Amino acid sequence: MNDRVTITVAEGIADVRLNRAVKMNAIDPAMFEGIAAAIDRLKGMTDVRCVVLSGEGKAFCAGLDMASMASGGSGLALGERTAEGANLPQQVAWGWRTLPMPVIAAVHGVAFGGGFQIMSGADIRIAHPSARFAIREAYWGLVPDMAGIALWRTLARDDVLRELTYTAREFDGAEALRHGFVTRLSEDPLGEAMMLAREIAARNPHAIRGSKRLYNLAADADAATVLLAETEEQLKVIRTPNQIEQVRANMEKRVAVFEE
Repeated sequence: MNDRVTITVAEGIADVRLNRAVKMNAIDPAMFEGIAAAIDRLKGMTDVRCVVLSGEGKAFCAGLDMASMASGGSGLALGERTAEGANLPQQVAWGWRTLPMPVIAAVHGVAFGGGFQIMSGADIRIAHPSARFAIREAYWGLVPDMAGIALWRTLARDDVLRELTYTAREFDGAEALRHGFVTRLSEDPLGEAMMLAREIAARNPHAIRGSKRLYNLAADADAATVLLAETEEQLKVIRTPNQIEQVRANMEKRVAVFEE
């Protein structure tokens, strides 16, 4: 991982920040590599129960750094793909969905183009009312190709996606909420995201991870597959030490102490 992304872990929460504030966290080749490396690192962090993703400075992410990408090409290997089928540009958005723990995006300023797609990879998205959004690629004569279409199909209506993609127009937090792109609005999205992360981190981590696997499966699987998966995930956690500890902590009105 390089200095484009920082990770700080405390009390089971990974505070992950895009760290190119001088360019509104615009994505250059180093940012692509940094985000992918951060996702890889988080996958193996069994002590992390929730991730909060935000951007330093004035914006979450302004999208591609077009000047950087235009100067001699991006240098990105588009043909190489992860086990989930994503190439590097797709992985920086899709990878958040594949992490075993929940990811909360705290969004302020702008989330344009690639930044909008990165935001969309989070399980939950909390945005400032004044934040501005855009599926920006058509403005540059491009198509969305950073996993947005695979992610948005579970968030917004098809006709809404088409209109916003074809026009590349900007829209505000209220419209993003109305369409389902953000979970809720907050005057302090990072503070609220951290508060929610603490609430999630206080739950049985194995149950939370199992629930995320089920919701990831639900987008593509038929009902019979989802029904069977529900049972399998329940059998993994029921009557385990962490599940018993959750019950005892609730009854004793104390903070649960889980095994990792």
